[in-house]
Amino acid sequence: MRKKISIWLLAIPFIYACSGNQQQSKKSEKGEEQRQRFLSPPLIRSIYTADPSAHVFDGKIYIYPSHDIDAGTPENDNGEHFAMRDYHVLSMNDINGQVTDHGVALDVKDIPWAKQQLWAPDAAYKNGTYYLYFPAKDKNDIFRIGAATSTNPMGPFKALKEPIEGSYSMDPAVFIDDDENAYMYFGGIWGGQLQRWETDSYEANGSLTDLKQDDAPAISCRVAKLKANMIEFDGPVEKVLLVDSAGKPILGGDHNRRFFEGAWMHKYKGRYYFTYSTGDTHFLAYAIGNSPIGPFTYAGHFMKPVQGWTTHHSIIETEGKWYIFYHDTELSGKTHLRNVKVTELTHNPDGTLKMIDPFKIDSLSN
Repeated sequence: MRKKISIWLLAIPFIYACSGNQQQSKKSEKGEEQRQRFLSPPLIRSIYTADPSAHVFDGKIYIYPSHDIDAGTPENDNGEHFAMRDYHVLSMNDINGQVTDHGVALDVKDIPWAKQQLWAPDAAYKNGTYYLYFPAKDKNDIFRIGAATSTNPMGPFKALKEPIEGSYSMDPAVFIDDDENAYMYFGGIWGGQLQRWETDSYEANGSLTDLKQDDAPAISCRVAKLKANMIEFDGPVEKVLLVDSAGKPILGGDHNRRFFEGAWMHKYKGRYYFTYSTGDTHFLAYAIGNSPIGPFTYAGHFMKPVQGWTTHHSIIETEGKWYIFYHDTELSGKTHLRNVKVTELTHNPDGTLKMIDPFKIDSLSN
């Protein structure tokens, strides 16, 4: 979501770096003229939105994105130019339906403990209450994860007076299993500060990245079981074990496979799919396990780089099909002003995920 624009410019082909309102023409290997276009249109154009967490509540699709604004903050590796201040809730009656923006559901000024930067949220429902989970920097500029509640999926949400005890970093994602047990996955390195919590206490002078730990197990996402009240951790925060096919931990130097940010969990045919962003290599990757807390065995990439620095996703099932919600920069061409999208997600017969290319190519030849 955040950082290292210079790396992005070097790493992503020029077709991804162009303005979102342009289309690229090129020659195929057979000499045919081709045009590359975006796979899916933005769901909403009236505001900039990113990090879409989608859920189906009572047969209707609700999307809980972050709300990008141009705050005029210079870009830096801590992602301070992502200066989001509030959350809007979007809804759709069905996957092809009109998108409704229900306005501000929660504002940073109404969160007692928060100072700034309302980054990627998530939502859940249990026992008549809707929960909005969100990261924000506290008064000491340390990311914590808060919770807010409402009796309406559209909000408005009322924030708790304090962040969730024991929480830190960013990108909360809550998964409720078939047995009604709920789990929160969270964390992101670099600007998300996860690397500063490797000793289970905050190290203010911690390294900005994990790039100097190439031969050690990569910094990992965190998972914690939630109590029945959905606003407290039920036990210790654990590190998600992400391993290769031989059962060995993914290493910090393996930037094509290591966890960076943006975790999500979905369950398919009894197996748990832990999906996440690789960050500076710009892929969405997945790993599969037999338990919601892992370990998870790396299985591959399932989405190629979007236009923009990276992507952040969610996955839902509705009307018998699976869909991925994600973002890119089609509308603005600017890394910090994004727009949310949706496209179908396919589980192959062997349980793997079909690769998604966020662009499509049309032949222009006669």
